[in-house]
Amino acid sequence: MGQQELHDTARALVADGKGILAADESTGTIEKRLDSIGVESTEKTRRAYRNMLFTTPGVEEFISGVILFDETIRQSADDGTPFPELLASKGIIPGIKVDLGAKPLALAEGETVTEGLDGLRARLEEYRGLGARFTKWRGVYSITDTLPSQYAIWTNAHALARFAALSQEAGLVPIVEPEVLQDGTHTIERSHHVTARVLDAVYTELFDQRVDVAGTLLKPNMVLSGYEAANQAGVDEVAAHSLRCYYTHVPAAVPGIVFLSGGQSDEEATAHLNAMNARGSHPWQLSFSYGRALQAQALKAWLGKPENVEAGQRAYYHRAKMNSVARAGAYAPALEREAVAV
Repeated sequence: MGQQELHDTARALVADGKGILAADESTGTIEKRLDSIGVESTEKTRRAYRNMLFTTPGVEEFISGVILFDETIRQSADDGTPFPELLASKGIIPGIKVDLGAKPLALAEGETVTEGLDGLRARLEEYRGLGARFTKWRGVYSITDTLPSQYAIWTNAHALARFAALSQEAGLVPIVEPEVLQDGTHTIERSHHVTARVLDAVYTELFDQRVDVAGTLLKPNMVLSGYEAANQAGVDEVAAHSLRCYYTHVPAAVPGIVFLSGGQSDEEATAHLNAMNARGSHPWQLSFSYGRALQAQALKAWLGKPENVEAGQRAYYHRAKMNSVARAGAYAPALEREAVAV
């Protein structure tokens, strides 16, 4: 994939009205989700769950891409079609999570660095052969009165940039995900300050490592009050803080910002996305790359039972549609009550 193709793929992932399904949960994370509905996590049940999501009729109206996990990119649908091929046939771009998770950062208690750079070049070549056209790597930062440290900020920024450079070398669009965790009692002002420091380091490293940012996407946290904070910022305040932070630190050449939902409820994540888009046009597309906030209701409706597949698909389709509406700044809570047929 040449430079122009990287740019085209990045723009296609943030096409009007569309966003990305993050279905890249690790084996441990998907086990917790299946446990929550009383379903044992096995290769068979994990495949059945992803098959339900990926075969949802019409969801390609709202979903541009799907981030897969290493196991999932090697699995197939009920009819034997490999999942990447199935998604591509619906006009959905297959992607792949390539990091190996956050591990304790040496000599930095309470902080982490994401691993997975060793052998990444060869893995990227394999994933491209399996059908992937974009990648994702997540760096994680905790907020306290003293954290994150400069050490953790710059170590993770360096790794994110190395991942991005290797991805582009392999002809894959990198989604750069620096996630400032919103767990804690911090104010929205503290969240803004930390997110700004993280983004500043990330884009310094991306430019230093010769990454073409027009062939990337950013997947950041929204700027929120800590989830346990006594005073919770409202939807409009979140939109104002988030946009001010991104306008200051995210280059206009980046095609799109695809938000993670973090610990927000489904409707909160949609409302916050809507409020930012309702403030007018921006240098980048403001879209979504949600995992739990697209899947939670589908999982509850499915319950691991074949007879519930259509109900699970209706729930997934509905959430995807609500976030599509939010991309145009036209979402309202009343829309949640509309019936959705699959």
